[in-house]
Amino acid sequence: MNYLKSVYIFLSLMLIVFIVDYFFINRRKLKIILNNGQTKKGKKKKVKPISEINNFLVPKFKLDKSKLNLKSLIIYISLINSFIIAFVSTIIMLLDLKTIWLLLIAFVLLFSLIYALYELLGRYLKKKEGK
Repeated sequence: MNYLKSVYIFLSLMLIVFIVDYFFINRRKLKIILNNGQTKKGKKKKVKPISEINNFLVPKFKLDKSKLNLKSLIIYISLINSFIIAFVSTIIMLLDLKTIWLLLIAFVLLFSLIYALYELLGRYLKKKEGK
């Protein structure tokens, strides 16, 4: 019964984090990027890049930024981020260890999932770009 409750917590946390990350963070950044910094009110806003794309995926996999479909890419990024946060949180809640061990396990899980999932996304984008 405890595991079923954990699955519900995982799914609800993943949904909440996805909604916040996609609608309130990445989609706003994408609108500003696509409009070259122009907002609805006509003000010029400083364009903050989506760091996962500019700082990791494009340089590491030598992707052509003009060929990327940014609208679908931010959905993938939001899904990956929400999965990572929900998975690590759920695993940590299931374990009954001292706080220092929970932090250490969370740290290792967090960075290994970030690296692994973004590596898979980068390889997928590179393969897709080659076609």
